[in-house]
Amino acid sequence: MSLHKLFSHFISRLGPGLLYAGAAVGVSHLVQSTQAGGMFGFELIIAIIIIHLIKYPFFEFGPRYTAATGQHILHGYLKLGKWAIWLYLLLSISTMFIVQAAITVVTAGLITNIFGLEGLGGHDPQIVAFIISSILLLFALILLISGRYKLLDKLMKIIILVLAVTSIAAVIMLLFDNPGHHKSATVFFSFSDTVHLIFLATFLGWMPAPLDLSVWHSIWAQSKNESAGKLTSMQDTLFDFRVGYIGTAFLAICFLLLGALVMYGSNIPFAAGGAAFAGQLIDMYQQALGQWAYPVVAIAALATMFSTTLTVLDAFPRSISAASALIFPQKSPLNNEKTYLIWLLIIITGTLFILFFYLASMRDLVKIATVVSFVAAPIFAVLNMQAVFSKDMPDQHRPGKLMWIWCWLGVVTLSGCSITYLLLL
Repeated sequence: MSLHKLFSHFISRLGPGLLYAGAAVGVSHLVQSTQAGGMFGFELIIAIIIIHLIKYPFFEFGPRYTAATGQHILHGYLKLGKWAIWLYLLLSISTMFIVQAAITVVTAGLITNIFGLEGLGGHDPQIVAFIISSILLLFALILLISGRYKLLDKLMKIIILVLAVTSIAAVIMLLFDNPGHHKSATVFFSFSDTVHLIFLATFLGWMPAPLDLSVWHSIWAQSKNESAGKLTSMQDTLFDFRVGYIGTAFLAICFLLLGALVMYGSNIPFAAGGAAFAGQLIDMYQQALGQWAYPVVAIAALATMFSTTLTVLDAFPRSISAASALIFPQKSPLNNEKTYLIWLLIIITGTLFILFFYLASMRDLVKIATVVSFVAAPIFAVLNMQAVFSKDMPDQHRPGKLMWIWCWLGVVTLSGCSITYLLLL
């Protein structure tokens, strides 16, 4: 088999796993991972690896349930009782506007920085951010309405490939042309420092993503099956998931390395806000390495945030309409499509409302969403466990004893992190 055919076969096996990566690789990677590297050098690489190991089973259970049953994992929640679906809806709706607003405004900030639109029409920076965010959401809306899953699936393959190549290229070039700031660094991570612990808790809570993304992944997997007209095998499903999951871990490490190699020990203070920091980071690459670095890092950063904006904007209405169909089973598939569109418009409207009236308070709003995600993590972990270890799962696809132990260790760890984070706050 030729190299071209081998690559084409590899790409054809990918789908929901790349959508997962597109949703996961965003603010947590571009902002938090680079800040982790800029603040503590290479120290938190081990933290990235550990948190991916802890969360692995719970993220895997989403696509595993779909491959085994042909249904998304919310059906497994329903078997526990309608309360589980209502709980999922409550947690999703409580954070969706804030999460979408935070992601969108960082993406808009990157566009503003890359294309030099800061003084657009002489307007206030917040007005500029609102205008660009509005255009960005309108563009994403058109993409989702016109192509839905098939277009989203193809777009993610391109975006994630561009992101991976540009990130690797940037890291390699920095390793060969390291400005050496780290040699003068004096800041090291300390478990006795409350500020360091709060940063670590926030960093790991959003790494690689909030656990409700496992539900999104399961729904995307079912959508792929419906589009293809056949059930994807367990082998192909888990292969697709692992490529996306390992890829997010790899990219998190890449961004941490970029932050460590450029900012650690440079004595340059971090800019306030995710968008401002991202723009500062891109500018620092250019100063350290020359003009060639700007387009490489800019493409990687913009591809990261646009993929997150697009996939999250699709995921919230898709999962909410799926949950609504289970609570109100009399709804027809046609009405489910209408429900998706209605929630898509609601999320865009709510996001623009927050950006127009509360953009200056975005940091506080994101903190609220972070707290909800921390509290929700062990809840989603237990719900996913109950669904996958239930008797409804075919025996050959139900995880074994080792995975069960792994899960409970993860639940205990996530619960401990949530309680510690709340106490530190």
